[in-house]
Amino acid sequence: MRLLFIGDIVGKPGRRMIQYHLPKIRQKYNIDVVVANYENVSHGFGMSQKNYQEMRNSGIDIFTGGNHSFDKKEIIELMQTEPILRPINMYEETAGSGVFVDEKHKLAVFSAMGMFGMPIFENPFRVLLKEVKKYQDYNIFIDFHAETTAEKRALFLLLKDHIAALVGTHTHIGTDDLMIERAGYLSDIGLSGCYDNVIGMNEKEAIQRFLSGFSKKFDINDKCKKIFQAVVFDIEHNSCYDAFKLKAYDFQEEFISMRARKL
Repeated sequence: MRLLFIGDIVGKPGRRMIQYHLPKIRQKYNIDVVVANYENVSHGFGMSQKNYQEMRNSGIDIFTGGNHSFDKKEIIELMQTEPILRPINMYEETAGSGVFVDEKHKLAVFSAMGMFGMPIFENPFRVLLKEVKKYQDYNIFIDFHAETTAEKRALFLLLKDHIAALVGTHTHIGTDDLMIERAGYLSDIGLSGCYDNVIGMNEKEAIQRFLSGFSKKFDINDKCKKIFQAVVFDIEHNSCYDAFKLKAYDFQEEFISMRARKL
């Protein structure tokens, strides 16, 4: 099975990149399943029902979340019937689910959130170690939405014998440590959206916050230089045998790729 994962899709610029590039990529690279993180889809904060439908129509099959999962409360209704996840280590009383099972491809997708610098919920290491063992007959993919690379790497090393792949999101900055150690791993895939500012948001508000400690709510300027970033995993029998990154700037047709290093 060939799975493609897209990290934080930030606002309208990110949605435009998905709408333009994803249909072509699905066909060119024979993608079976597309998973994407939705938590910044609607102007950087959560995902509206309208934008969900846009992204679904563009070719995304399963949606993973993070600390902004519930910024748009209207998404709660869709979580009951659509493949939209929130972090599995949120409390049991929280709406939605942290795992989605695709029986056709024998795939189990988990959404989880880190501890450092994040809202306080259950320990994701303990939760995932217990939960992934219930799905060993499936190919397991995890989106770990976390602040630090060390936290992401440690979780991967804990789980690598029980999963097919784990990718980090949240920092919006892509890393170059794509590798295969039985399972596929990448610390952070990086955003899809504007890349000539501060993590997809206008730099004016970010600079003001660093200078003064105060700022207006972060905004997104559609007139920016845009990037599309994704990672592809070839997985079978709950392990990974090949992986590569895809990157496109603005609306160019050629994709820059980086092959995984096998350890």
